[in-house]
Amino acid sequence: MSTTPRVRPDPAFGLLELYDEALPHVYGYLLARCGQRPLAEDLTAETFLAAVDAVRKPGAPALSVAWLIGVARHKLADHWRRVEREQRGLRALDDEPTSADPWDGEIDAIRARDVLTQLGAHHRAALTLRYMDGLPVGEVAAHLGRTVHATEALLVRARNAFRRAYAGEEG
Repeated sequence: MSTTPRVRPDPAFGLLELYDEALPHVYGYLLARCGQRPLAEDLTAETFLAAVDAVRKPGAPALSVAWLIGVARHKLADHWRRVEREQRGLRALDDEPTSADPWDGEIDAIRARDVLTQLGAHHRAALTLRYMDGLPVGEVAAHLGRTVHATEALLVRARNAFRRAYAGEEG
């Protein structure tokens, strides 16, 4: 009998096999939502580093592109929360009266992305998660670390801020 210790392969090697396939999807997802190449690159790197940590833990999830997109979504939400905390110290939040009209209608996607970059991080995060990612309000609240009621109020303020900024560009 041999007493040679057996070495377990690092589970993160499975991520290397998926990397080439997943990288364009993860980066594209992030770039489409933040619109800034350097930020998308940083968040993509953070996504893969977090994935390495996650697959090394007991009960790690099965590796897939969809799972990595979920990790990227969390990294983007974390980024927006950090930005919002920084901005909160510099200004008071805008508490506009609520509007009863629905937020649907056709908008120019390029202009909409430009308008989103002008909004505060908290508004940008809420609108992106709700309308670009199509998450229900409860999941948006979970991603942002807020209650459902607070998230609904945030979405109302975010839609109003978006409308004002979008209309302001038209002159």
